[in-house]
This record gives sequence, C-alpha cells and structure tokens, in this order.
Amino acid sequence: MMHRNTAKALAAAAAILTASGAAMAQTAAPAPAPAPEPVAVAPLTANVTLTTNYKFRGQDQDTIGNNGLYKTRAVKPAIQGGFDYAFGESGFYVGNWNSSVNWLAGNSIESDVYGGYKFKGGPIDWDVGVLTYIYPGNRNGNTTEIYGAGTWTHETIGAFTVKYSHTVSKDYFGYAGNRADSDSKGRGTGYLNISYAKEIFPKVTLKAAVGYTRMSHDIRDLGYPSYVDYNVGATYDFGGGLSLTGSVQGANKKSSYVALAAPGVDLFGDGSFVYGEKLQSVNKARFIVALTKTF
Repeated sequence: MMHRNTAKALAAAAAILTASGAAMAQTAAPAPAPAPEPVAVAPLTANVTLTTNYKFRGQDQDTIGNNGLYKTRAVKPAIQGGFDYAFGESGFYVGNWNSSVNWLAGNSIESDVYGGYKFKGGPIDWDVGVLTYIYPGNRNGNTTEIYGAGTWTHETIGAFTVKYSHTVSKDYFGYAGNRADSDSKGRGTGYLNISYAKEIFPKVTLKAAVGYTRMSHDIRDLGYPSYVDYNVGATYDFGGGLSLTGSVQGANKKSSYVALAAPGVDLFGDGSFVYGEKLQSVNKARFIVALTKTF
C-alpha cells in the first residue's frame, strides 16, 4: 500500500507537470500561416493609343492625301487599340489590334488577329504564334506571318528581346501576290527585330529597337530591296495604365521606297525632265509621340 504522504507528493508532481505542459502549449511558436493566394491576372486586357504618326517596320502607314498624292507632313494622327485574352495559366492567348491607316485605296483600317503560346524556358520568356494582317475594303495588303520571340531580362542590365516573323502567305502587304495582280510571291519574306528596354529614371524607360526586313526574291526583283529600320525613344509611366512615348522611327534605303508628292510638269513630254516633281520616301525618319492607356 502506498504511503499517504507519498501519494500526495505524486499528485502534486503530476499537477505541476500538467500546468507546465499547458504553459508550453500556450507559448509554443504558432503554426506557419498559409501561403498567400497568387494574385489573379485578368484574362482580358485592352489598350488604346493616340499617336502623331503610325510607322510599321519603319514605313509610313498614312500616305494618301485627298488629292491622291503622298502626304508630306510629319504629323498624320492615328488612333489604335486592341485586346488580348489569356486562357488562364495555360500560356495560350488570342488577340486583336487595330489602327487607322491610309495607304490602300478603299481601305482605312488595319485589323490584326493573332494567337499564340507563351512559356518559360530557363532564363528566357518565349512567345510563338501566328498573326494575320487584314485590310477591309482592299485585300491587297492582307498578309499572314508566323513568329517566335525570346526575352531575357536582368534587373540591372534591362530586357533584350529577339523576334523573328516569317511570311507564309503568298501576298505581302501589296508588294507581291495574287491580290496585287502579280505572279510574284511575298512568301518567304522575313523580319528580324532586336529590341531593348531599361528603366533609366523612376517612371522613365529607355526603348530602342532595330529591325531587318529581308524581302522575298520575287519582291527584290521588282526593285524593292531588303532594308533596316530603327526605333529609339523613351516612355514615361504616369501610373494607372497611362503612358506617354516619344521616339524617332525610320528606315534606310529611302530612294527605293518613294511616293509621288507633287507631279510637276513634263517639259519635253518624254519624262526626261519633269519640272517641280517631288518624291518623298515612306522610310523617312519621323519624331512620333504616342499616348497609351491600358486596361
């Protein structure tokens, strides 16, 4: 039989251990908080831009004046906008982008429809897809390209993007193809673009790009050589999706890409000397200002 004093001592010890365990439970480190839910990304985004001029690969896209001659002025405003829809986290997307244009008779809008797939491969963000340029009212400009791009980003150095687009349609922006009433083919034309972006001051991002259009053999035979375009400028971010960009854009081989700005007078009737004739290149450099709002 247990002695009464011994029993009391054991009971007291048990009480002390129980209280100590309760105190330890109360002071133990709390369980880690659950990981925060990933920020939801809106599947649908949109944008609208007002610009003083629209150049595509260094070439003016508003060229026809009321008199049917080339517009020589530097400011030729355009309104642009579009949307992109991302299919969740799959990487697949579709989109549409539009701009006012005026380089094809009977047409006043460019409508681009595209779809693609974005994914991460090592340090590179990849993007592959297909894009069709549509010109309602004059299909001569309709063109389809496949493209692939890779972007490498470094917090200190900036972001470099290399993109290649390859024409798979027979037509190429009215230069060649069935719709241009030509037996020549635009298929095989390629465009390589290398771009760079870096925030150099708070809210100010430097942007620069150089591109090379390699015309198809048939287009080169028509007298339109391959050429280099450039785009250098900066963007100021106002916040709330509003930004302002100023840039210089143009291209070389100006003498090969000209339009008639003033007919002049053919003094001898054989075209050997036309007094007052004025030609201007669609590749001429322009300073362009664009205000963009994203949603």
